[in-house]
Amino acid sequence: MDNIFQRKIYSQILQWKQDNAGKSALLIEGARRIGKSTIVEAFAKREYKSYILIDFNKASARIRALFDDLMDLDYIFLYLQSAYRTTLYQRESVIIFDEVQQCPKARQAIKYLVQDGRYDYIETGSLISIKRNTESITIPSEEDRLEMFPMDYEEFRWALGDTASIPLLRQLLDSNRTMDDEINRRYMRDLRLYMLVGGMPQAVSEYLQTKNFRAVDAVKRKILKLYFDDFRKIDKTGKIGRLYGAIPQMLARGVGRFYPTSIIKGVGAEKMEDLLIALEDSKTVNISYHTTDPQVGLPFSEDRSRQKIYVGDTGLMVTLAFWDKQFTENILYDKLLSDKFPANLGYVYENLAAQMLRSSGNRLYFYTWAKDDRHNFEVDFLLSRRAKICPIEVKSSSYKSHTSLDAFCAKFSSRIDKRYVVYTKALRRDGDTILLPIYMLSLI
Repeated sequence: MDNIFQRKIYSQILQWKQDNAGKSALLIEGARRIGKSTIVEAFAKREYKSYILIDFNKASARIRALFDDLMDLDYIFLYLQSAYRTTLYQRESVIIFDEVQQCPKARQAIKYLVQDGRYDYIETGSLISIKRNTESITIPSEEDRLEMFPMDYEEFRWALGDTASIPLLRQLLDSNRTMDDEINRRYMRDLRLYMLVGGMPQAVSEYLQTKNFRAVDAVKRKILKLYFDDFRKIDKTGKIGRLYGAIPQMLARGVGRFYPTSIIKGVGAEKMEDLLIALEDSKTVNISYHTTDPQVGLPFSEDRSRQKIYVGDTGLMVTLAFWDKQFTENILYDKLLSDKFPANLGYVYENLAAQMLRSSGNRLYFYTWAKDDRHNFEVDFLLSRRAKICPIEVKSSSYKSHTSLDAFCAKFSSRIDKRYVVYTKALRRDGDTILLPIYMLSLI
């Protein structure tokens, strides 16, 4: 059984319970194996007098059929209590629909179950928005949503018993002070461990139990195989899986955007868009879209024809990058931990930056424009803060220059709040530019 790790989403679920008092259901959406079911069941045990968890991956045909006819809710509740040998108490119990995408009629029933008002309802699911899971039902408006991600860096540190580091780093950043190089080296070594293990709870649990990277790698490969199996169920041609598997290669090329037509030939624009939407809906990736007009309302200038795609969990990315090997060699893990990561694998830091920003609640955008006839400037990430924007340039080693960032800030000077170079060295300032260690990125 997986360890029950402390997760930030718990407090969000608790806020939903306190604010809604049964007026809506809660849907927790995210990729498979990120810990949705585990945290929801832990919440139900602690915050309710009783609960029933219906796992639609395993539920019988009779359980599924209950939601085909909602005329007699009393019968449905009596049957569930009998089948799961659990007594439900009015306004003190919760019913969990686990992997609800496997039973669309149960999701549609939420409207009437919430209106009935006797119990609370929490749904968990992956591939929630895939067409086949929604085309025959009415999506309930009585459904609040939370997006869940793999364990973020602070949650990972909690799992290792470290509750002090991130609050201390937050104080340091807020104080506008610089950092000692020796302290930075220690923090970077801690971060590189997170890059290797990742934030999938099963992988973290395996690391804590064995401290063996080969064993951790085996867990991650099982998760990746599960993802590829899911992709095949969505698209029997295997094209979505090919797009996902090509992410490390595409990032390593440093071409500035994801070119799906270089991976899959002979697919029309409409079909390719459907494949990319399905990949995004799987929640296994983080997608950054190009903005045509970088300002506060970034979504209004979103260009969905130009995107960069990152693996949702950097630990999985490390394994995926070496998918053709039986397992990712320990020598690679050793090099990363000892800060001897090969320069041509620096794209892993960019993937990590995307993950840290996304799990902190940010949507991802980038901006590129012509430098001359043959070269482009590019700002890796743009954040909307207050009435302005914060541009971010990511570097995988010590910085030498930040030409693109400087050009961007000159071009859009009236729109800039703070400007960052995210890198692997200690916290510093270079004029108006904040040189930010990557482990602090989620704090901005």
